[in-house]
Amino acid sequence: MDLSQLTPLQLKELVQSLVDDRIRELIGDPDLGLALGDALQARLKESLTSSERLSGDDVADKLGLRW
Repeated sequence: MDLSQLTPLQLKELVQSLVDDRIRELIGDPDLGLALGDALQARLKESLTSSERLSGDDVADKLGLRW
């Protein structure tokens, strides 16, 4: 890849992608590879079969958060 041939938008997207990749490498997911407990698996399955859904605003209200 010849960087001098990139448009400003392409260069910006490339830099953003590189920064995103590096941040993921540094921070990572601390739970990656860990097994879920039986209780959590059961709650997730129950949640997925439920038709009840909450909006982000509803969740924020329940937690006392403001957007």
